[in-house]
Amino acid sequence: MINNSEILETIRMIQDEHLDVRTITMGISLLDCAHTEIETSCERIYEKICRRAERLVPVGEEIEREYGIPIINKRLSVTPIAMLAGVSGGDPALYAAALDRAAETVGVNFIGGYSALVQKGFAAGDRELIESIPRALEGTKRVCSSVNIGSTRAGINMDAAALMGRVIREAAERTADDHCFGAAKIVVFCNAVDDNPFMAGAFHGVGEGDCKLNVGVSGPGVVRAALSAMPAEADLTAVAETIKKTAFKVTRMGQLVGTEASRRLDVPMGIVDLSLAPTPAVGDSVAHILEEIGLERCGGPGTTAALAMLNDAVKKGGVMASSRVGGLSGAFIPVSEDAGMIDAARCGALCVEKLEAMTAVCSVGLDMIVIPGDTPAATISGIIADEAAIGMINSKTTAVRVIPAIGIPEGEELEFGGLFGSGPVMPVSRFSPAVMVARGGQIPAPIQSLRN
Repeated sequence: MINNSEILETIRMIQDEHLDVRTITMGISLLDCAHTEIETSCERIYEKICRRAERLVPVGEEIEREYGIPIINKRLSVTPIAMLAGVSGGDPALYAAALDRAAETVGVNFIGGYSALVQKGFAAGDRELIESIPRALEGTKRVCSSVNIGSTRAGINMDAAALMGRVIREAAERTADDHCFGAAKIVVFCNAVDDNPFMAGAFHGVGEGDCKLNVGVSGPGVVRAALSAMPAEADLTAVAETIKKTAFKVTRMGQLVGTEASRRLDVPMGIVDLSLAPTPAVGDSVAHILEEIGLERCGGPGTTAALAMLNDAVKKGGVMASSRVGGLSGAFIPVSEDAGMIDAARCGALCVEKLEAMTAVCSVGLDMIVIPGDTPAATISGIIADEAAIGMINSKTTAVRVIPAIGIPEGEELEFGGLFGSGPVMPVSRFSPAVMVARGGQIPAPIQSLRN
């Protein structure tokens, strides 16, 4: 039974502590849209998306009004488009145009799935789609792209890592007049999941049903407020318990929204992703949670340990609040989207190498990091390979979303606006991995992959 104090607590969380549902994301299978003629396939895609997602945005807005719970984004994810491109041939960018047109028609913020899964090699359509990503993102507003280059079971496809370094650079160059935003819509994964509701990495996995509704919750401000109310002498066991209880409350709200949206849309409920997704708003920062735990500044000694505790407590609390937990589920550390991370990077407390260490214990990886515009493609590929190795060895999802700031010197800032915030141009090592990257081939799967 919900009592009055719980209702008032939730209202306070929404009004004062930035509690929201970050996204409701409808996943749609496009496998039945495949055709040997690409134009026919694109028309089928447009028709199916418009039919299945016609009511997604209106229903989300209804729930917001009736329950008073902000739903920040309404999004779509689709079957990795490289699978359809392998059937049809032709210019894959035509698919991106069809996705963008459908997303605009139904009114969603973003559509993810201009994607390829190449952890074990390139199949028909994969390389063509990956090489088209910069063009496709330059010519669309809502389309997001992801490529999975590695997994614990398969190892790391270093030919794909090398290719993605070049793709990210080209995407930034093509959109240099638009804050290099093309690169901000590309994620390179290891161990990508099929039911991620968050952009830019969402796609509808081939093991999913025809249509599913996935929910991504947030609430760093709520966790920080709960910790700030604790006695100064509370030990870390009590801190972890407080985080766990707060994550439970946040996830229950996401479960409520997802269940109600599923019922109204007549679409099966997928998962609740209980990630702490920050924003540039003051008080809505994962970095500030870590500092509330007791760090002088995020990025200093103790940061990785504090983040590990936070991530674990979020998972333990959230998993008890929903029977359908999935996606990425943990604490995100996107630099440009987190006010505390931005401040830490500005003052030099946080560097790319420390962020890489933090990704070993948190959700996903190097996210929304602005790097110098003259960073060579091979260096970007080396960063991708390093992050993929962390995911491969630790059997976790890791990712890279870096933005080369074309024409902006190190130390200055790249401004995106909105939820994407702004990011200081962070230095990267000038020692080159070009010879290693050029070798190509496959980094073999680790011994822990042999689980059968």
